[in-house]
Amino acid sequence: MYQFVDQNGCRVRLVFDETGFGKDIEHIWVVCRYKDKWLVTSHQSRGLEFPGGKVERGETLPEAANREVWEETGAEIKSLHYIGMYEITCKDHVMYKTIYFAEISKLVAKDSYHETNGPVLLEELPSSIKTDPAFSFIMKDQVLPYTLEQISKKQLIEL
Repeated sequence: MYQFVDQNGCRVRLVFDETGFGKDIEHIWVVCRYKDKWLVTSHQSRGLEFPGGKVERGETLPEAANREVWEETGAEIKSLHYIGMYEITCKDHVMYKTIYFAEISKLVAKDSYHETNGPVLLEELPSSIKTDPAFSFIMKDQVLPYTLEQISKKQLIEL
């Protein structure tokens, strides 16, 4: 387990096993690759980030991952891999997110991308993410580097 405090002063606990925290998961976060590029979305207020969001009532975690990726980027998932989960504790609120890695089969242009400006393809994730104002705060804590390390360990992609 990894533990740290994020830039918002929230406590984060991160695990990369199937058992997780034994809690109902409310949110998902999907690290996406399409044609050897990183697929992120341009959130209207937060900036560039991987797709994700709330799990709707009656929806499984993989169904939520597929829906959120589609809504925010117009992408269709070819394969979806569980990576881990994290717990964020801010004041009296605790939130749990499941992390997936998705390989994308295709991007479809849409008229609307939910609360985002649509897909953005990046050749690489810049080392300046932590200080780059174009990126969302969600991309700036240690969850992303630890997640990328796990994706590499699972040999899902070569970093």
